[in-house]
Amino acid sequence: MARRMRASSILTIAGDVRELKDRGVEVADLTVGDFSPAEFPMPARLAELLHQALRDGEVNYPPAAGVKELRQAVREHLLRTQQLDYPIESIAIVGGARPALYSAYRLLTDPGDTVLYPVPSWNNQNYRDICELNARSVLCRPEDAFQPTAALLAPHVRDAKLLVLNTPQNPSGGVMPRAEMQRFGELLVEENARRQRTGGKPFYLILDQIYRALVFPGSEHFSPVQLVPECRPYVVHVDGISKFCAATGLRVGWLAAPPAIASKAVALLTHLGAWAPRPAQVASAKFLREIDTVAAWEAEMVERVRERLQVLHECVQELRDAGLPVSAVPPQGAIYMAVRFDLAGRVTPAGEVLRSNEDIRSYLLQNAAFALVPFSAFGVAAEHENGWFRASVGAIGTDALRAAVPRVASAIRALS
Repeated sequence: MARRMRASSILTIAGDVRELKDRGVEVADLTVGDFSPAEFPMPARLAELLHQALRDGEVNYPPAAGVKELRQAVREHLLRTQQLDYPIESIAIVGGARPALYSAYRLLTDPGDTVLYPVPSWNNQNYRDICELNARSVLCRPEDAFQPTAALLAPHVRDAKLLVLNTPQNPSGGVMPRAEMQRFGELLVEENARRQRTGGKPFYLILDQIYRALVFPGSEHFSPVQLVPECRPYVVHVDGISKFCAATGLRVGWLAAPPAIASKAVALLTHLGAWAPRPAQVASAKFLREIDTVAAWEAEMVERVRERLQVLHECVQELRDAGLPVSAVPPQGAIYMAVRFDLAGRVTPAGEVLRSNEDIRSYLLQNAAFALVPFSAFGVAAEHENGWFRASVGAIGTDALRAAVPRVASAIRALS
């Protein structure tokens, strides 16, 4: 397992970006899957509640399953926003989405089992390696905003123990349509009915919906449990405040699952110490129950993210209209957009051939101060990347996006 572990390629790219910035270069940094506080400060009310929790001395270990008030607030939040009615025993508070994803992977699979997931997708290849699993990764299409369809994945479910979906999606920003999510719910029910007849082990779904609130007009987020209630015993929801509150460092996430799974996740993560900090839990519980405040904040956050992604899309279109080989998937949700720079085979002024996405990424960074993450960071084999990258707007303003266009155009035109 140790031999299979790899450092995050995204963090490696971040090091390249920092090196340029340290030399005084103004970089259009679209690599960060996080938020710059200067661009996206956390809700002022949440900050007030956090400070109050600290003043009140809420600094001890939290209960293993999470502060009861937060578990109840999350229960109410799920019911209000998604009509998901889970008992409090189904809710486990954890230190961000990662421990929830890891615990679900670890508890629902044994070494040698097969996990099924679409690519591009975030971090599945690393959880695969940690849990010593076989992977069936299925390449998705730009015309589907890189979201999978049930028809695409259905041929691979029979020998899989676990399916992992993420919507709105990191890295593409694609949002799964309602009809497609319903088909996945039906697929879960059908496959588990077949396994019950043949004595097979259950087939589970992890639904990573950490970007649930960041959905733009024209798209809508659903859980399969909303649409096909019969699939509920087989679904683990992962969510938290990290993205919709621009508060990734507070590490408040949650898992909503059948009680037997939730209780085992609590037991596992207790031994890892993967709790959300108590003051952050106390503050989040109060914040989530201020319904009007949360609704107003979500609307503001969606608009601010959408504005930046729309400007980025307009910048890409400007390059395309100028005859340059650049395209993008229109933004639907999250803080990301999938952008294509079809530059493979071009030759740089220094005489070097751009043979791969990594070559293209490095060239754009060094010659246009334009920083992107290649799809290889999201499980796509190098031969299938085809010029596609993730662009994130979490740490950049609209002026910086517009200022980058001439630099990018000049760098592409310098290629032969």
